[in-house]
Amino acid sequence: MKEKLFGIRNDFKNLIKDANTIKEIDDLRVKYLGKKGEITAILKGMRDISPEERPAMGSLANEVREEIENLIENKKSEVNKILLDKKLLNERIDVTLKTDNLILGHRHPLKKTLEDLEDLFTHMGFTVYDGPEIETVENNFDLLNAPKDHPSRDMSDTFYFDKNTILRSQTSPVQIRAMKEYGAPIRMVCSGRVFRSDEVDATHSPMFHQLEGLVVDENISLANLIETLNYFVKTFFGEDMKTRFRPHYFPFTEPSLEVDTTCPNCGGKGCSSCSGTGWSMELLGGGMVHPNVLRNCGIDPEKYSGFAFGMGIDRIAMVRYQIKDIRMMFDNNKKFLEQF
Repeated sequence: MKEKLFGIRNDFKNLIKDANTIKEIDDLRVKYLGKKGEITAILKGMRDISPEERPAMGSLANEVREEIENLIENKKSEVNKILLDKKLLNERIDVTLKTDNLILGHRHPLKKTLEDLEDLFTHMGFTVYDGPEIETVENNFDLLNAPKDHPSRDMSDTFYFDKNTILRSQTSPVQIRAMKEYGAPIRMVCSGRVFRSDEVDATHSPMFHQLEGLVVDENISLANLIETLNYFVKTFFGEDMKTRFRPHYFPFTEPSLEVDTTCPNCGGKGCSSCSGTGWSMELLGGGMVHPNVLRNCGIDPEKYSGFAFGMGIDRIAMVRYQIKDIRMMFDNNKKFLEQF
């Protein structure tokens, strides 16, 4: 049996030298160490030798098996290294290769507008907050002082999961969450996607983007809101841009207003883009936070007051880049996007 073990070891050493692939190595492993392999057969034959010889033969068989296992692992490492070297050679990248036709990506006009808006308000002392797109009816309507019969609550206007859960129709619920968690004073902006059951046309989409701002502190007045919005418009669009404030109604602000800006195409002279009025489409809305909203969030309206404003980022981008159709920003048209 000893001679047979030495013979197996020598035969394996000769064969493993010529193995050049992982498959050939595995075939040798099965042949010598498998369930029906030669080493296994030797171990099964141990019962045929005398009890006195078994320990020595068992120890020798284990040594031969361990030597074969080590040879297999070493050979596998050697073959794998050769294969890796060949792969690296074949897949080598020439970093000096000219790339005149390389097309680099860039910020989408919506993303760029959003980031610039957040940067501007951050520099004005606002903190950026975030919130979920799936909201409660309470946060989206009830705590914002929206009447039970308000049209925006209808299923034809808002996407409902059930009677208590919706896709948020505005980013205002983030303001509710922030006031409930942090109280007053607070100065914040929040942005993100919102969803409304709108018909798709040049200026409307069932999914669009909003940015809203909120300031709550002692002695906050409408003058603070107007100055904040004027500063925003002139900083973002240019010093020549003028604003026009019109009375409006929002359930969560009182008094409320809407803001128009000078038409960017004609500079206020009147053209076809602004229907001869000299003013662009409504840019944003705002007002003084309704006392009920403050009270709903645990803030004393006798001590604190505040203002809030909201704008469609898509519409801001349309004014900023003079885009006439909101759908162009979602079509992923390469020719359109390359302009930015």
